[in-house]
Amino acid sequence: MESSEEEKDDISGAHAIPLELSRLASNGAKFVDEVLNGHNQRCMENFRMDKHVFYKLCEILQAKGLLRHTNRIKIEEQLAIFMFIVGHNLRTRAVQELFHYSGETISRHFNNVLNAIMSISLDYFKPPGSEVPSEIVEDPRFYPYFKDCVGAVDGIHMPVMVGVDEHGPFRNKNGLLSQHVLAACSFDLKFHYVLAGWEGSASDIQVFNSAITRRNKLQVPEGKYYLVDDKYPNVQGFIAPYSSIPYHSREFPSGYHPQDERELFNLRHSLLRNATDRAFEVLKARFPILMAVPPYPLQTQVKLVVAACALHNYIRTEKPDDWLFKMYEENASVQMEESLPPIEVEQPESDIDMQPLEDTFDAEQLELATQLRDSIAAEMWNNYIHSLSPM
Repeated sequence: MESSEEEKDDISGAHAIPLELSRLASNGAKFVDEVLNGHNQRCMENFRMDKHVFYKLCEILQAKGLLRHTNRIKIEEQLAIFMFIVGHNLRTRAVQELFHYSGETISRHFNNVLNAIMSISLDYFKPPGSEVPSEIVEDPRFYPYFKDCVGAVDGIHMPVMVGVDEHGPFRNKNGLLSQHVLAACSFDLKFHYVLAGWEGSASDIQVFNSAITRRNKLQVPEGKYYLVDDKYPNVQGFIAPYSSIPYHSREFPSGYHPQDERELFNLRHSLLRNATDRAFEVLKARFPILMAVPPYPLQTQVKLVVAACALHNYIRTEKPDDWLFKMYEENASVQMEESLPPIEVEQPESDIDMQPLEDTFDAEQLELATQLRDSIAAEMWNNYIHSLSPM
């Protein structure tokens, strides 16, 4: 099915190591020491996290017996190799030039670290709690209307490399080879849940159904719900916007005021739900290998997505004001209802995923979800109209 990492590494000289980095050290151990003993900025640039966050991860992996020092390579260098590859989208051959090890050694430690991170990944995917997220309770546009909302769900297509015999299933509607990934995010940009590995041709409804029905499924606390966009169904535990009503900011003219409760609901729903877009943007910025057809077996490519999301959560926990998170924090310009940030999402095709919802979801569940959305929209609209009334 797949050629090995070493075979694929010989395909081209793409992603060669930057010249300035190749002159930094005579070997990998010295390079890692220089980075970790230097300014914190160098660690962030090279290993994609602050020094104290890097060291703590090494300690965790060692304490759990997942990595150990070898005669030649310390744990810090093993993790550095992995982070250097995923953080700069470098091929094994390019990393050999800097670390001065064989391709087999680089690949072995890359896979060892990947498997070690996978072993602790569940520790960093925490289900939502019972408290109202601060991003909701502190904003009168969202509270109390979305007080039971715990996050947002969305999907993304990430490039994959598969054997020729698998091109069909993995070719998405844009004609590109991809894996279809679904994630549930909190409003502070952590991932609650990630489902990776679905073929690019799989519909949004197929992946969604798998996420909520599989053994290791996406759990929604009793009485709570996630926000989803209009490519997913409005069902119990998942609130979608009103269909056939403008949703994204680009669909409204500048300075436009909502005309009824459905338009107002969609506007605020869109603004709150864009947490998924920002979480994905941080993930892609920190781990560019995810969007550049990783040259590994499919199973490794799927693991990379999950491991990257786990590391994303780990960094967010240890360093909430990490420079990449700060870059994608909510822009201060979203103070006005008519000043929504641009949201880049894949536009659903109206006739792709439209299998009868009753085939999957109970009619009573559908009705309850509709009633909940309507009640939120009505309360929101009543308060909005009241706020516009003359004193």
